[in-house]
Amino acid sequence: MKKRASLHNLGCKVNAYELDVMEGLLEEAGYEIVPFSEPADVMIVNTCTVTNIADRKSRQMLHRARRLNPEALIVAVGCYVQVGREQALKDEGIDLCIGNNKKGEIVSLLSECLKDRDAKMHGIIDIGDRCGYEDMQLKKISDHTRAYIKIQDGCNQFCTYCIIPFARGRVRSRRPEEVLREVERLAGQGLKEFVVTGIHISSYGYDLAYPDERPMANRFAEEELLSLLRAMDKVPGVERIRLSSLEPRIVGDSFLEGIAGLGSICPHFHLSLQSGSDSVLRRMNRQYSTEDFERRVELLRSHFDDPAVTTDIIVGFPGETEEEFEQTLAFAERIGFFGMHIFPYSRRKGTPAASMEGQLTEAEKALRSDRLEEVGKRTSAVFCERWTGRRAEVLFEEEKQIGGKTFLTGHTREYIRTAVEKTDAKAGDIRTVTLSGDAGDGFCRGIE
Repeated sequence: MKKRASLHNLGCKVNAYELDVMEGLLEEAGYEIVPFSEPADVMIVNTCTVTNIADRKSRQMLHRARRLNPEALIVAVGCYVQVGREQALKDEGIDLCIGNNKKGEIVSLLSECLKDRDAKMHGIIDIGDRCGYEDMQLKKISDHTRAYIKIQDGCNQFCTYCIIPFARGRVRSRRPEEVLREVERLAGQGLKEFVVTGIHISSYGYDLAYPDERPMANRFAEEELLSLLRAMDKVPGVERIRLSSLEPRIVGDSFLEGIAGLGSICPHFHLSLQSGSDSVLRRMNRQYSTEDFERRVELLRSHFDDPAVTTDIIVGFPGETEEEFEQTLAFAERIGFFGMHIFPYSRRKGTPAASMEGQLTEAEKALRSDRLEEVGKRTSAVFCERWTGRRAEVLFEEEKQIGGKTFLTGHTREYIRTAVEKTDAKAGDIRTVTLSGDAGDGFCRGIE
C-alpha cells in the first residue's frame, strides 16, 4: 500500500520551486501526494525564517500538522531549521529536520527516519562559502503556462535587516547545462513562460567565473547571467523569459543591451529599492543611492518601450524619521512604479537591525504602509492608463467569472493582469489584444 505524503509551503518563490521538486521526487518513489488537510503518513512543511513572524508561522504550521495527523512523521524543511536547528530539534512535534542543501535527498532521509521513529533525526549541513549548489530537477508542474526556474542559491549582500545569508549560505550557481536541461524538458511539455528565480539572481555565475575567490559582497558576473539568458532564449518553445528580483547595480548598459536583443525577455523588471531615503539605505547596507537607482530605471526605459518597473519597499526601518519616510513617498511617486510590494519592517533576531535604536511601533509602521499604498495605487493606475488603447500580447492562464461573464485571464509581457471575453482561445494560448480599460476584479479589459 502506498504511503501518503502531504506538503505545505511557506515563503518565497524559491521555496515553492523546491517544494514542487520534492513532491516530484516523492511521487517517483511511490508516495501518494494528498492535500495537507487529509490523513497522511508523512507531513512536510517547507519553512521560512525571513522574519520573526515567519519563524512563528513555521512553528505553528508544524504544530498544526501534528494535530491533524498525530501518528504521522512530521518533517520540517528549509530556512527555519537551517538557522534554528537547535530549537527545531528540541521541538517534540518534529521528527525530521532537513536543511537547505539536503532537500534533494528527501526520499532517502525519509526512508531512514521511518525505520527508526524513536530517533530524532536531521539532515542539516553547514552551508558556508564552500558548499556547492544542490541541483534539483523539476520534472513537471501543475501550472500549464508558467514555470519558475531556480538558477542559484545563497546571497553575499548582508543587508542589515536580512537573515537569508545565514539561512541560505553564500552564492552558489547552478551549472548552465542543468538549467537548460530543465527548461528544455518543461518547454517540451508546452510551457511558454519561464520565470528566472533564485535568492539573488544578480549574483548568478559569480562563483563559476571566480571559483578560487572567497565571496565578495560587491561583485557580480553580468556576462554569466547574460550568457545563460541567451541560451534559454534559443530553446524551442520558450516564448517568454521573465526575470525575478534584480539588484539595481547590475542594470547597466552592457547588460541591458544584451537582454534587449532577446525576443523572449519580458519588459517587466523588479528592482529592489527597500527605501527612497539615502540615509536609510546606508543603515540597511544597500550599497547604492537613490540617484543611482533612478539612473538605472532611466537606463531601463531607454532600452525598452515603457517597461513595467516594480519594487520592494520596507517602511518603518529602525530610526526612520518622518522626513526620511516622506523622501520615500516622493521618490516612489517620481519613479512611477507599476507595482510595489510594501513590507512593514519586521525585527529579525540575529540581524544588526534588530538591535538598532529607534524601533518604531507597529501602529506607526502600519500607518506608513497605508500611506505608501496610496502612492502605489496612483502610480499603478497611471501606468495602466498609458497602456489603454495599445496592443499587448497576453498569455492566457485560466477562465474566470467577472460580472456574470466568462473571461479568459492572463498577463501581458509587462505583467498587466488582463481579461478577455471568452473566445476560441484557451489557457496556454498567446494572443495580441487591445487594452481598453477596467474589466473589474483588478483586471484590464482586452479586446481581440
